[in-house]
Amino acid sequence: MNALIIFVLLLCLMLTGMPISISLGLTVLTFLFTMTSIPIEAVALKLFTGIEKFEIMAIPFFILAGNFLTHGGVARRMINFATSMIGHWHGGLALGGVAACALFAAVSGSSPATVVAIGSIMLPAMVKQGYPKGFGAGVITTSGALGILIPPSIVMVMYSVSTNTSVGKLFMAGVIPGLLLAFFLGLTTWVLARKRGYPRLPKASWKERFIAFRKSAWGLLLIVIVMGGIYSGVFTPTEAAAVSAVYAFVVAVFVYKDMGLKQVPKVLLDSASMSAMLLYIITNAVLFSFLMTSEHIPQDMAAWIMDKGFGMISFLLVVNVLLLVAGNVMEPSSIVLIMAPILFPVAMTLGIDPIHFGIIMVVNMEVGMCHPPVGLNLYVASGIAKMGITELTVAVMPWLLTMLGFLLLITYIPQISLWLPNLIFN
Repeated sequence: MNALIIFVLLLCLMLTGMPISISLGLTVLTFLFTMTSIPIEAVALKLFTGIEKFEIMAIPFFILAGNFLTHGGVARRMINFATSMIGHWHGGLALGGVAACALFAAVSGSSPATVVAIGSIMLPAMVKQGYPKGFGAGVITTSGALGILIPPSIVMVMYSVSTNTSVGKLFMAGVIPGLLLAFFLGLTTWVLARKRGYPRLPKASWKERFIAFRKSAWGLLLIVIVMGGIYSGVFTPTEAAAVSAVYAFVVAVFVYKDMGLKQVPKVLLDSASMSAMLLYIITNAVLFSFLMTSEHIPQDMAAWIMDKGFGMISFLLVVNVLLLVAGNVMEPSSIVLIMAPILFPVAMTLGIDPIHFGIIMVVNMEVGMCHPPVGLNLYVASGIAKMGITELTVAVMPWLLTMLGFLLLITYIPQISLWLPNLIFN
């Protein structure tokens, strides 16, 4: 009964148009002060200890690194390298966009940032070369979602904070699924381009490819530094985030020189603003998680599912449906921070690996970012392509169906996610 009251209250507040963070906080405070005897000191203490975790420090650093790279010419060089390698295939420029999104995802940690950085360069180029605007927008909208699956990923850090799961293992678990999804999105692009006879680029010589690689090497090196540093144990994921922020600053300002020192304060301010917003959501989500636990809602839910005879297969199907529905009204950070503390204990009771469950949640978030009404990638791509949301929703459909098929694959074949982290950490 208490669970129903909490969720109805949260839903009513969200329907008023109130930001998700404030809706969470008000729901918790209203319930605690009217229906429980928990002292206010406990709420204040939970607010403080909830964001005291070392892993949370990674979020502002990854945001800062992504902003430096977005403004610092790294994206353009990655696009040139990707198109030099595969631009001569059917739909070469679009395939280059998929590859560039995958590369940029591996240094940015953010999905909307990937769409902005790659889309603002690729979409005008694709239209100029004769691709329909909808095709180009569909490619970039869905490929940009790789930003939260290919590590480093801000959403993975949030899942780690919510469930006390290893960030390093999550990052490693995202590598193979991320590359596999990039391959499937590329395959969909290639099939459509070949069927419709879209243009191809002239084949680049090996010398041109080497030059493109050399120019993009500073950006690509960040992937090696972050993943290599975590894998070798040189630094933790949080330390890797700090290193990536400093490295991105040096590359953008002093190596590529696409960003002047005068632009740095604006980047710092934008990063601080985005970090504050996410940390405020995290703080209120921690309170919400505290309320859920104090009311024994996850435990009761786990017991009910076990009593009803739900197995792993049916539970994961319900989780996917629930998360896809949540993706209609919330953005990824909020979904992870609200749903993970509720669903995670049930998943553990059923014997689902916490790392595998994390990857399932992240892939669901990816799909949610590409469909209306709250798909962040849709809105970002809509602004770049100057297309309406309805028109863009139709355009992304082939890739969205590919992502749904990939979600089923990831859900029921855990070894895709677990093979690499098990190999490295065991």
